[in-house]
Amino acid sequence: MKKSLLVSLIASLTVSLSSLTLAAPGHGGGHHGANNIGQPGKAAEASRTVEVTMYDNYYEPEEISVDEGETVRFVVKNEGMLVHEFNIGTAEMHAAHQDEMTMMVEHGVIQSDAINHEMMKMDMGNGQTMEHDDPNSVLLEPGKTAEVVWTFGENADLEFACNVPGHYDAGMMGQIEVQ
Repeated sequence: MKKSLLVSLIASLTVSLSSLTLAAPGHGGGHHGANNIGQPGKAAEASRTVEVTMYDNYYEPEEISVDEGETVRFVVKNEGMLVHEFNIGTAEMHAAHQDEMTMMVEHGVIQSDAINHEMMKMDMGNGQTMEHDDPNSVLLEPGKTAEVVWTFGENADLEFACNVPGHYDAGMMGQIEVQ
């Protein structure tokens, strides 16, 4: 199967699955800070670096163990053919974030294999934009690499996940074990 046909098929599936995420329950508090998941860290204080590779639709590694209070530098690379996200949070936080990501797809900000960075700056009202700049998350086009530096809190019920519509439902998530 040609790469362009495969990308089109996966993109169609992603958009059709996006309706499933609309019923997910939301929460307040943004993408971090809630449920004591931790806080942005400083790279100079990281005890180690964990390399995370994103594929279509899974991560390597699938599980990560951290210590409470540990600062970890994640180097995240998208080796897939689609746009993917690495987002640290609880299952409830991911469900709420999926609604925002669905809106980004609906407005053309996230395309199957590209991000429209100009559209991210669009004013959604009350000074809110679709910019994806939370410190616990990166959104990457194919072939791109970025870092997340995070100091973990006491919450032991964490996941890292891709909240692009349909990706989480397809199994693109992993567990973070806080010890």
